[in-house]
Amino acid sequence: NIQTLPSVLPIIVLTLFLSAPPGMVQKLDQKLPVANEYLLLSGGVREGVVDLDLDELNVYARGTDYDMDFTLLVPALKLHDRNQPVTLDMRHSALCHSWLSLRLFDEGTISKWKDCCTIVDHINGATNYFFSPTKVADWFYDSISIVLSEIQKKPQRGMPKVEKVEKNGTIISIILGVGSSRMLYDIVPVVSFKGWPAVAQSWLMENHFWDGKITEEEVISGFYLVPACSYKGKKDNEWRLSFARSEVQLKKCISSSLMQAYQACKAIIIKLLSRPKAISPYHLRSMMLWACDRLPANYLAQEDYAAHFLLGLIDDLQHCLVNKMCPNYFIPQCNMLEHLSEETVMLHARKLSSVRSDPAEHLRTAIEHVKAANRLTLELQRRGSTTSIPSPQSDGGDPNQPDDRLAKKLQQLVTENPGKSISVFINPDDVTRPHFRIDDKFF
Repeated sequence: NIQTLPSVLPIIVLTLFLSAPPGMVQKLDQKLPVANEYLLLSGGVREGVVDLDLDELNVYARGTDYDMDFTLLVPALKLHDRNQPVTLDMRHSALCHSWLSLRLFDEGTISKWKDCCTIVDHINGATNYFFSPTKVADWFYDSISIVLSEIQKKPQRGMPKVEKVEKNGTIISIILGVGSSRMLYDIVPVVSFKGWPAVAQSWLMENHFWDGKITEEEVISGFYLVPACSYKGKKDNEWRLSFARSEVQLKKCISSSLMQAYQACKAIIIKLLSRPKAISPYHLRSMMLWACDRLPANYLAQEDYAAHFLLGLIDDLQHCLVNKMCPNYFIPQCNMLEHLSEETVMLHARKLSSVRSDPAEHLRTAIEHVKAANRLTLELQRRGSTTSIPSPQSDGGDPNQPDDRLAKKLQQLVTENPGKSISVFINPDDVTRPHFRIDDKFF
């Protein structure tokens, strides 16, 4: 969500980026929705901002490969006209996953996307088209590559420099150069739904820490299917349910000291427990949400309890590992750790025990790694300060250009609406005229 960005620079880059590739991709074959909404999350897929956990992700290092990272969710399909709980086809998949039949959509949509589907013929002669996450990702990568190639052939003043484009499983990673800064965008093609999935309906009946702080309508305004299958699922057919939009809202209700502890815990474990793959930052985030439901609100509100919360998160993580049990926050019947082997569990449990015995030392080590990355970034920026890469912030072009006006508008929106949810809508028929939604108000 845009309001979480650390400075206005990524917003300017976002503006330049959004007003070109996705809109231009839509023009290639008119597959994408004509009026689309993109969700920008602070932090890349590797940071656990969405539950993807892909094996094919290349390892990037902050400071060496990029300075800031973001995740951009781009709806390939959207189903926004239903008031009833959304029922998905989960007969063939694990909990928290689903196949998506295009029978939910009109004939025009089926015709557009046939080439991105797997086909199942029934004995009665009917044909069912299932939206394929792998085929959609292939199509999206090919389309993005064509668009970026065209942009590079005809570079415009003020546009970011495309330094790297690569496909990592079902996501596309792009590194953009803006002046001496490099920004990593993990672009994820998704299916967007308004409303709430029927499989998570019982979760709404329980008491939660956010009750009375934000409305239920804010929490259940929509969900996504992201291109990631379960450990035993069929990669070409299975999507994973994602509640990223809801998580943005819930974050507003979490105290700053608990968020500080979460960030510190994530910094400690993200590399320590990365091999063999078992625990991701998304698991840790789920544990934090469960802790918010379990613990008294007045305890969690203590401003000077960050150290207590950090120890608590490490203990919760150890408990989840040893018991191979980490329920999904929105679909508790889904255990996200049940696939782990005993060998992997014990290996990571021993590592966590060493952290718990001296958490301060491990935190200092994590901080030193961050400082080293920052020093490397500053050194690379210093070396690059004499280069002639144009920066949108210092662009000497026409101040009346749409990109410049749009960047200023975004800066104004973020400054004047602290803590509010801001979404950017792009109309591919006229990419110079996006509009915005601040909470429930449109501009």
